[in-house]
Amino acid sequence: MKRTVLVVDDEQNMQTVMRMILEDAGHVVITAGSGEEALKHIQDPNLDVVLSDMKMPGMGGEGLLARCRADRPDLPVIVVTAHGTIKSAVKSVAAGAADYLTKPFEPEELEIAVHNAINLRDVLRENQRLKATVNQAQTGKQLHGESPATRHLIEEIQKVAPYKTNVLITGESGTGKELVARTIHNLGPRRDRPWVAINCSAIPRDLMESELFGYVKGAFTGAAQTRLGRLEQAQGGTLFLDEIGDLDLALQTKMLRVLQEREFSPVGSDQVRKVDVRIMAATNRDLKEMVHAGRFREDLFYRLDVYSIVVPPLRERREDVPLLARVFLHELAADTDKPVHAISPEAMEVLTRYNWPGNIRELHNAIERSLLSCKGDTIDARDLPHTILRSTGTATAADSCLDNMGGSDLDAWLAGVERRAILQALDQSQGVQAQAARRLGISERSLWHRIKKLKIQVNKSFA
Repeated sequence: MKRTVLVVDDEQNMQTVMRMILEDAGHVVITAGSGEEALKHIQDPNLDVVLSDMKMPGMGGEGLLARCRADRPDLPVIVVTAHGTIKSAVKSVAAGAADYLTKPFEPEELEIAVHNAINLRDVLRENQRLKATVNQAQTGKQLHGESPATRHLIEEIQKVAPYKTNVLITGESGTGKELVARTIHNLGPRRDRPWVAINCSAIPRDLMESELFGYVKGAFTGAAQTRLGRLEQAQGGTLFLDEIGDLDLALQTKMLRVLQEREFSPVGSDQVRKVDVRIMAATNRDLKEMVHAGRFREDLFYRLDVYSIVVPPLRERREDVPLLARVFLHELAADTDKPVHAISPEAMEVLTRYNWPGNIRELHNAIERSLLSCKGDTIDARDLPHTILRSTGTATAADSCLDNMGGSDLDAWLAGVERRAILQALDQSQGVQAQAARRLGISERSLWHRIKKLKIQVNKSFA
């Protein structure tokens, strides 16, 4: 398995030497000429080792080591210097360096140091994975975010998770209500039993009853065999009813029976079946208002609303945006194999300033679109969706072009732009078409055809 090594050195020759040695040893090597440039790469989850020169203009090896220890404590850093002493070596190791090399060094020394650092990285990764598994089981850290609102949300989840209590989760569309429900399930006593989710708004009303309760053979035309419903599939576990506000009133009555009596009957059957499930429901609607309007059963509402959790919109926890954006970027970059590893400070500032009416789902989509638009290894502000840029007052060249069109037909506008460019080139060339063509970056023959197509009177204008 190939491992990725970041070589940081302001001397091009030294970069080349270390890259050749490490590539010959079977590693993938990326390079940076300064500590500042290296910071763009350290958040790359595929990065295994950093090999950094100690003395560099700007941020040197010590500064880069400190940043790596702060941002990526699991990332081994090997410090390289031409001014090595026992004292400086001890200082670097004490500061967290995995190893220390003094120039000049033998190729074997470099290979051994990197090999040992990779082994260290593997151990740290495994420890991190085990720790994360424990944390997820104990604290619900699957929910990314460190804002006060997110911490409060996690506390609410921890309070209710150990019990069989029904839970009603409310919040705007795209806030992650299903993730909250799934986290409650994973932290509860039913974590090893089925988790079954159904979106009440995604299934036609005439099919919803059979989807929930199942049906027996011959219950209706096409029912060639008995089929278990989602409720019975969740036996012993958790049934999550997403968008519960869209559930038909007749089905609301039958769900009330499930919650009160813990029993139901499949479609086409008089047989009563007992069921043991934990019910969790979610909605982006105001169920109390729907109760007052007669569109939702009051008794069902209070059966569901034993314990309510409100998931705050993303605009109320802006502190979480950078972390969520980086998590989405790393996931999407891995899925698409695009070598995009970071988000520029300018782009992150725009993302944080935006109000996110579509919440986390919109942020995920925005990062995916930006990733696909990005032509380098870092998402810049210009890569962000135009809707976000316009909403935050961030000007773009694309916006300017659209504004300049003034409602004109695209073909007509482009023809006008082409005409003005040709006229300007001819003017600057005193009417010499060969020179004008060179200024425009096209052939003289192509220029002639364009002049003819646009009916530009060369002789009159430049004679």
